[in-house]
Amino acid sequence: MASERSGTDMVWAVPRTDVLLKVLGGPYRSELVGTAFRLTQALLDCGATVQVWACGDATGLTSTALGDTLPVNLLDRDRSYPSTAALVRALVTGHPGRLSWYACRFCCQERGRSAQIAQVRMRPPARFWEHVDAAGKVLVLGAS
Repeated sequence: MASERSGTDMVWAVPRTDVLLKVLGGPYRSELVGTAFRLTQALLDCGATVQVWACGDATGLTSTALGDTLPVNLLDRDRSYPSTAALVRALVTGHPGRLSWYACRFCCQERGRSAQIAQVRMRPPARFWEHVDAAGKVLVLGAS
Protein backbone atom coordinates (compact mmCIF):
# COMPACT_ATOMS: atom_id res chain seq x y z
CA MET A 1 0.00 0.00 0.00
CA ALA A 2 1.21 3.48 -0.75
CA SER A 3 1.28 4.86 2.82
CA GLU A 4 3.35 1.91 4.07
CA ARG A 5 5.88 2.15 1.28
CA SER A 6 6.18 5.92 1.43
CA GLY A 7 7.08 5.95 5.13
CA THR A 8 3.94 7.74 6.37
CA ASP A 9 2.75 4.65 8.23
CA MET A 10 2.95 6.46 11.56
CA VAL A 11 -0.25 8.40 10.80
CA TRP A 12 -2.17 5.27 9.84
CA ALA A 13 -4.01 3.32 12.56
CA VAL A 14 -4.89 -0.37 12.49
CA PRO A 15 -8.69 -0.66 12.08
CA ARG A 16 -10.60 -2.41 14.87
CA THR A 17 -11.53 -6.00 14.07
CA ASP A 18 -13.31 -8.83 15.80
CA VAL A 19 -10.48 -11.32 15.18
CA LEU A 20 -6.77 -11.28 14.38
CA LEU A 21 -5.36 -14.48 12.88
CA LYS A 22 -1.58 -14.76 13.04
CA VAL A 23 -0.48 -17.36 10.51
CA LEU A 24 3.00 -18.91 10.76
CA GLY A 25 4.16 -21.51 8.29
CA GLY A 26 3.83 -22.20 4.63
CA PRO A 27 1.82 -24.39 2.32
CA TYR A 28 2.31 -28.13 1.95
CA ARG A 29 3.70 -28.67 5.46
CA SER A 30 0.38 -29.36 7.12
CA GLU A 31 -3.29 -28.43 6.99
CA LEU A 32 -2.39 -24.96 8.31
CA VAL A 33 -3.11 -22.98 5.15
CA GLY A 34 -6.40 -24.73 4.44
CA THR A 35 -7.45 -24.20 8.05
CA ALA A 36 -6.51 -20.51 7.89
CA PHE A 37 -8.54 -20.00 4.70
CA ARG A 38 -11.56 -21.95 6.00
CA LEU A 39 -11.50 -20.15 9.34
CA THR A 40 -11.20 -16.74 7.67
CA GLN A 41 -14.12 -17.53 5.33
CA ALA A 42 -16.26 -18.88 8.22
CA LEU A 43 -15.63 -15.74 10.29
CA LEU A 44 -16.53 -13.51 7.35
CA ASP A 45 -19.67 -15.58 6.69
CA CYS A 46 -20.72 -14.93 10.30
CA GLY A 47 -20.31 -11.17 9.79
CA ALA A 48 -17.02 -10.77 11.66
CA THR A 49 -14.28 -8.33 10.76
CA VAL A 50 -10.92 -10.06 10.39
CA GLN A 51 -7.27 -9.20 10.04
CA VAL A 52 -4.68 -11.78 9.05
CA TRP A 53 -1.01 -11.31 9.91
CA ALA A 54 1.26 -13.59 7.87
CA CYS A 55 4.65 -14.24 9.42
CA GLY A 56 7.55 -16.55 8.61
CA ASP A 57 6.97 -18.81 5.63
CA ALA A 58 3.30 -17.75 5.49
CA THR A 59 4.47 -14.56 3.76
CA GLY A 60 4.85 -16.73 0.65
CA LEU A 61 1.07 -17.14 0.42
CA THR A 62 0.67 -13.69 -1.11
CA SER A 63 3.88 -13.33 -3.09
CA THR A 64 3.41 -11.88 -6.56
CA ALA A 65 5.78 -14.59 -7.83
CA LEU A 66 2.95 -17.12 -7.44
CA GLY A 67 0.87 -15.61 -10.21
CA ASP A 68 -2.85 -16.31 -10.39
CA THR A 69 -2.88 -20.08 -10.95
CA LEU A 70 -1.08 -23.16 -9.73
CA PRO A 71 1.11 -25.11 -12.15
CA VAL A 72 -0.80 -27.47 -14.45
CA ASN A 73 -2.01 -30.65 -12.79
CA LEU A 74 -0.70 -33.39 -15.06
CA LEU A 75 -3.61 -35.65 -14.07
CA ASP A 76 -6.19 -33.00 -14.95
CA ARG A 77 -4.72 -30.71 -17.62
CA ASP A 78 -8.06 -29.09 -18.50
CA ARG A 79 -8.61 -27.67 -15.03
CA SER A 80 -7.06 -24.54 -13.56
CA TYR A 81 -6.60 -23.98 -9.83
CA PRO A 82 -6.07 -20.56 -8.20
CA SER A 83 -2.86 -19.78 -6.34
CA THR A 84 -3.02 -18.79 -2.68
CA ALA A 85 -2.26 -15.22 -3.77
CA ALA A 86 -5.36 -15.27 -6.00
CA LEU A 87 -7.44 -16.73 -3.16
CA VAL A 88 -6.33 -13.96 -0.78
CA ARG A 89 -7.01 -11.31 -3.43
CA ALA A 90 -10.54 -12.66 -3.93
CA LEU A 91 -11.21 -12.82 -0.18
CA VAL A 92 -10.02 -9.27 0.47
CA THR A 93 -11.77 -7.71 -2.54
CA GLY A 94 -14.91 -9.75 -1.87
CA HIS A 95 -15.19 -8.40 1.68
CA PRO A 96 -14.26 -4.72 1.48
CA GLY A 97 -13.68 -3.16 4.88
CA ARG A 98 -14.12 -6.50 6.65
CA LEU A 99 -10.86 -8.31 5.85
CA SER A 100 -7.33 -6.94 5.95
CA TRP A 101 -4.24 -8.99 5.19
CA TYR A 102 -0.80 -8.04 6.50
CA ALA A 103 2.66 -9.54 6.01
CA CYS A 104 5.63 -9.13 8.33
CA ARG A 105 8.05 -6.91 6.45
CA PHE A 106 11.17 -8.49 7.96
CA CYS A 107 9.97 -12.03 7.20
CA CYS A 108 9.25 -10.97 3.62
CA GLN A 109 12.68 -9.41 3.21
CA GLU A 110 14.50 -12.39 4.76
CA ARG A 111 12.77 -14.77 2.35
CA GLY A 112 13.02 -12.63 -0.79
CA ARG A 113 9.26 -12.01 -0.84
CA SER A 114 9.06 -8.24 -0.68
CA ALA A 115 6.89 -8.23 -3.81
CA GLN A 116 3.41 -8.88 -2.38
CA ILE A 117 0.02 -8.59 -4.08
CA ALA A 118 -1.56 -5.14 -3.84
CA GLN A 119 -4.13 -6.29 -1.26
CA VAL A 120 -1.39 -7.00 1.31
CA ARG A 121 0.09 -4.35 3.55
CA MET A 122 3.61 -5.06 4.80
CA ARG A 123 4.22 -4.04 8.40
CA PRO A 124 7.30 -4.08 10.61
CA PRO A 125 7.19 -6.69 13.39
CA ALA A 126 7.55 -3.97 16.03
CA ARG A 127 4.05 -2.81 15.08
CA PHE A 128 2.41 -6.20 15.66
CA TRP A 129 1.22 -5.06 19.09
CA GLU A 130 -1.00 -2.47 17.36
CA HIS A 131 -2.80 -5.30 15.57
CA VAL A 132 -3.25 -7.24 18.80
CA ASP A 133 -4.57 -4.10 20.50
CA ALA A 134 -7.06 -3.49 17.66
CA ALA A 135 -8.49 -7.02 17.79
CA GLY A 136 -11.22 -8.42 20.01
CA LYS A 137 -9.68 -11.92 19.86
CA VAL A 138 -6.30 -13.21 18.69
CA LEU A 139 -5.66 -16.70 17.33
CA VAL A 140 -2.23 -18.01 16.36
CA LEU A 141 -2.08 -20.76 13.75
CA GLY A 142 1.13 -22.67 13.15
CA ALA A 143 4.67 -22.43 14.40
CA SER A 144 7.71 -20.71 13.03
